[in-house]
Amino acid sequence: MAKADKPKLLERIKADIIKQNICPDLAQEATQLVFGDGNPDADIVLIGEAPGKNEDQQGLPFVGAAGKFLDEMLAGIGLKREDIYITNIVKYRPPGNRDPYPDEKTAFLPFLSAQLEVIKPKLVITLGRHSMDSLLPGLRISECHGQPKRFKGQVYLPLFHPAAALYNGAMRQTLIDDFAKIPRVLAAI
Repeated sequence: MAKADKPKLLERIKADIIKQNICPDLAQEATQLVFGDGNPDADIVLIGEAPGKNEDQQGLPFVGAAGKFLDEMLAGIGLKREDIYITNIVKYRPPGNRDPYPDEKTAFLPFLSAQLEVIKPKLVITLGRHSMDSLLPGLRISECHGQPKRFKGQVYLPLFHPAAALYNGAMRQTLIDDFAKIPRVLAAI
């Protein structure tokens, strides 16, 4: 696949979500679809759970407080947003910032899989239990965070969600430590 095709293919997936009216109740409540952002040729894709208020307003993933912390952690390992691709399982903000429901995650999973198929990252980083459960079912994030897993030919690195560190100071260092493993994991792939 030519590099020039990737943005077009991603736009087509985004258009398909809207055309197929995925999760119409969520779409109706949300300001806009938050599809993804970053480098379509990235070696690393980060996947969160769903957009929050800031993301819904700006149409970009991870632009609130959790996103600022994410940017700090990326800088800590010598990366910028332009180096990675970032998205969520669910592409519309759930009302009141509630957790995404299982059927919502299931409805969006084929589109996330299509995004990954286009980008072909070396490493997929799941941020939080919702994205981990969708891609690596049966694991517990408290037990496997920071440990790379190979599943169906893809390498995953489950991490806690950056928002967890905003509410729990002890989590902050755990996330920073786990993030520091990313370059080693990439090099090992």
